[in-house]
Amino acid sequence: MAATGSEKQGAKAFYVTTPIYYVNDAPHLGHAYTTVAGDVLTRWHRQRGEKVWYLTGTDEHGQKIMRTAEANNVTPQAWCDKLVEEAWKPLWEHLNIANDDFIRTTQKRHTDRVQEFVQDLYDKDEIYKGGYEGPYCVGCEEYKLPGDLIEAEDGTKLCPIHKKPVEILKEENYFFKLSEYGPKLLEFYEANPGFIQPESARNEVVNFVKQGLQDLSISRSTFDWGIPIPWDDKHVIYVWVDALLNYATAVGYNENPAKFEETFPANVHLVGKDILRFHAVIWPAMLMAQGLPVPGRVAANGWLMVGGEKMSKSNLTGIKPQDLTSHFGVDAYRWYFLRAIAFGSDGSFSWEDFSARYTSELANDYGNLASRVAAMVGKYFDGALPASTADGDAEKAIHEGLAKAVATADAKIGEELDFQGGILAIFDFVKQVNGYITEQEPWKVAKDESEEGKARLATILYTAAESLRAVAVLLNAIMPETSQALWDSLGAEESLGALSAQPVQSSATWGQLPAGATVTKGAVLFPRLEEPKKD
Repeated sequence: MAATGSEKQGAKAFYVTTPIYYVNDAPHLGHAYTTVAGDVLTRWHRQRGEKVWYLTGTDEHGQKIMRTAEANNVTPQAWCDKLVEEAWKPLWEHLNIANDDFIRTTQKRHTDRVQEFVQDLYDKDEIYKGGYEGPYCVGCEEYKLPGDLIEAEDGTKLCPIHKKPVEILKEENYFFKLSEYGPKLLEFYEANPGFIQPESARNEVVNFVKQGLQDLSISRSTFDWGIPIPWDDKHVIYVWVDALLNYATAVGYNENPAKFEETFPANVHLVGKDILRFHAVIWPAMLMAQGLPVPGRVAANGWLMVGGEKMSKSNLTGIKPQDLTSHFGVDAYRWYFLRAIAFGSDGSFSWEDFSARYTSELANDYGNLASRVAAMVGKYFDGALPASTADGDAEKAIHEGLAKAVATADAKIGEELDFQGGILAIFDFVKQVNGYITEQEPWKVAKDESEEGKARLATILYTAAESLRAVAVLLNAIMPETSQALWDSLGAEESLGALSAQPVQSSATWGQLPAGATVTKGAVLFPRLEEPKKD
């Protein structure tokens, strides 16, 4: 995505990351939910004129990947290559994700730097050799504490996330002295209360650390699909140590000091709540041990639920994003999950809810408003936007409503990661403009052919069109394709320039759309839905 001209060269980038996703299967709605959230957040900051860096990628080492590849009779590398190029990258392109980089943990730019990081810790006496035996979940790639496990009816111990039996592993490993960082982490959490969000996630992590941390096994010796330990090639680096370091290696750690300085650490790590402890405990402890700065925030989103179950491939509730975009469109897809679910909370998906919200809010409230305004400017003023002559109380209420919407949306989306709250603020303004048109009845005013009547009609339609100009800016991060279509319909590209260059924080400044702009009625922004095909 092109950068805006107002970015400050040399300034610290607003750096946002998604988790790097396991490539044991194709992506589903849960993966896309987090990635779209990150895309909306970074697009919003770009539209503020800030320098931005958005990173996503894939986690390609570990026992789970190795077993999946073996089950498909291919090498782990061949399996990863196929999934990345045929499933993951194409989906992000399909969903209009404007990531700046895509890191793969099998890339040399990553593997070399991971070995250097771990070697440094070993040289600093932060790593030692020892043995370990305990319950291990291959799905999580994590040793579990006995108290974390759940019990099946037959007494088998299960992972609470994957609902699958754990394996009892015993091996000689290298350990990172994580236990020594408990007090430092608690001190950091207290000094930085916004580091972990939401509050429930913060409380969970704080309580976990207060119980005392165990040293972390950072190597495996029972399989070889991983990055070799540099001083002992009989071991490979634990996949989570490998994975977490992508946030540093992707932005030039030990390779491009200038890039690293202006990007690291991340301002926001977006994660699923099931991987919160890795990011809020292990990752900052690793950085503290290496003398590197700690991220600004770890924001855990909830789970998407279908039929009361967390959406994942392992329990067969995974749904392809394309199943929905083919019916609702990509922009509506990007909008729906952030609108319907409070970020940080679990949320249930249903086709019926998506259809109802699409019809009510997108098609009826927003899309119909855009069509009506363009049609009336075409009918009464031959498509040339008239000048507003005298704003009254009704127009001043619209000005105030827009200022409130911009301030609220900027705070909610840009700072608080409350995507739902920001979207609601924008759509409250859309409803206000709809109400304004209903009350002012321009179709009746048009029957008054006096100069006063024509002036009043011009003011009403200018007010509506100028409101839509601001709405296009506010919704550009969320629904870029339809926002661009509206921008073009208003003649704003020709008169004001590129939509992406419009600062979101000044979109409330009234009167930007010039009189005389050519307003055209383009294609319907949100077409009426067809009935979904039944199998």
